[in-house]
Amino acid sequence: MNRPFRKEKIEFAAGAILIVVLLIILAIVKTGKKDADQEIIAEISNLTPEELQEMEREEKLEELTEDYENFGIISTSSYINLRSQPNELDMTNIIGKLENGAALDILEDDGDWSLIKSGNIRGYCKSEYIVTGEEAEELALSDAKMRAVITTDVLNIRSAPEIDPMNVIGKARLGERYVFISRDGDWAKIEAQTESGEKTEGYINVGDGNAKIATCLNAARRLDLRTMATTQYDQLVLAATDGYVNIRETPEDDGINNIIGQFTEGSGGELLETVTGEDGNTWYKIKSGPVTGYVRADYCMTGKNAENAALDYAKLTAYINVDSLNVRSEPNLDAGVWTSVTKNQAYDVINQLDGWVEIELDSGDGDEETDRAFISTRDNNVDVRYGLSEAIEYYPAVEAANAAAAFRNSIVNYACQFVGNRYVWGGTSLTNGTDCSGFTMRVMEHFGISIPRTSREQAKVGVRVTSANMKPGDLVFYANSSGTINHVALYIGNGQVISAASAKSGIRITRWNYRTPVAIRNVIGE
Repeated sequence: MNRPFRKEKIEFAAGAILIVVLLIILAIVKTGKKDADQEIIAEISNLTPEELQEMEREEKLEELTEDYENFGIISTSSYINLRSQPNELDMTNIIGKLENGAALDILEDDGDWSLIKSGNIRGYCKSEYIVTGEEAEELALSDAKMRAVITTDVLNIRSAPEIDPMNVIGKARLGERYVFISRDGDWAKIEAQTESGEKTEGYINVGDGNAKIATCLNAARRLDLRTMATTQYDQLVLAATDGYVNIRETPEDDGINNIIGQFTEGSGGELLETVTGEDGNTWYKIKSGPVTGYVRADYCMTGKNAENAALDYAKLTAYINVDSLNVRSEPNLDAGVWTSVTKNQAYDVINQLDGWVEIELDSGDGDEETDRAFISTRDNNVDVRYGLSEAIEYYPAVEAANAAAAFRNSIVNYACQFVGNRYVWGGTSLTNGTDCSGFTMRVMEHFGISIPRTSREQAKVGVRVTSANMKPGDLVFYANSSGTINHVALYIGNGQVISAASAKSGIRITRWNYRTPVAIRNVIGE
């Protein structure tokens, strides 16, 4: 960018405009006119309307870019990664993300990678996504908006303009910028995202110098393990028991009657209240993901202990923002689509490339080599961030008058007690390690039902059913990229399945359509 030349142009323009203003004042005094249109201004100053418009454009551009020495701007369909090192194959070096239109200073450029500074973050990004010169100027002018610029370390984004631990939907961090909508006293309404990546409107308290409102360009957003894992909660509570602890509707152990969720090992939540139950035990009221309820305090950690432990449990997770998103075998649009994932689901990230995320689906029981699964980040289809796992909404199957339904409920409740146990490829032990088909085989075996060893063979027994009429205890099957069944889960009701998923996840509960099923079988009968 030719800054000296622009500066001279601005100074000349300012002088010319001053002369024009003085002449207009004299004209108004002499003629008594209150208005002087642009044609009169142009005639007096010998500047055409186009020239005046260009001067206004230059002045606006100067205001937007005055803080940048070597101005550039990101041009992409969604966002790209900002890394601590110029290495696209290392997922651990991702420190932030640059959305389309993010402004930056180019500090160094070796052709493939650029060292840049954007907002409060300095790092490397791929040079191919940075535009400069006149193209960058045009993008800057079109993307300039009133934004709230965060000036404190961390600031809560809330669903309503009031301080309440229940209305925190996200965190804004130093140097980040959010599109400003309106202001009422100390509260500013902004365009935001929930912690799960859903676009929404939120409120931040801009009093006490927490943020300033200005017309500016967007900047990088931080994506840092230590910061994100420990600051997304005002008072972090961490599940610290093997497997899981039940979340209950009331602070008392009432068997299966008041269970509303599972707080699995390493999951995080917001501590809302500490109470003493009628049983004399200390209970924490928590909010974690979709679940708000009570957990026994002796199965959890809080304070600094929780914050330190959270660093070991935090992981990079992909949250799906659209109803259905294609999964491909390679990170390009020409690769075949072999399944799809659904909205509001969370998937562990294996690797993150610019424009693509490789996610973990499950390991199955077929070939040891797991299919690679890539999803596109274009059009903000997916939000990727570091964080802790959240609670699972779960309601145990209650006693049923119908004998067949009671039998199915018994199968479900038996299976769910193994949540959190190990996944072992080729294993069949519910306690020491099993793969997906070993899990379903052993659960059914406990109730006198014999099914084959592998998911492929299990899909051939029983009676085929549809998703509209499946019942708790039915088996749900999924296929690999070649269309061969290699994973099986047990339907537990409420739109959920349980399965031995992978070495990283173990036995877990997910939505039944976390990926596209290919078959559902009733192996129980009635």
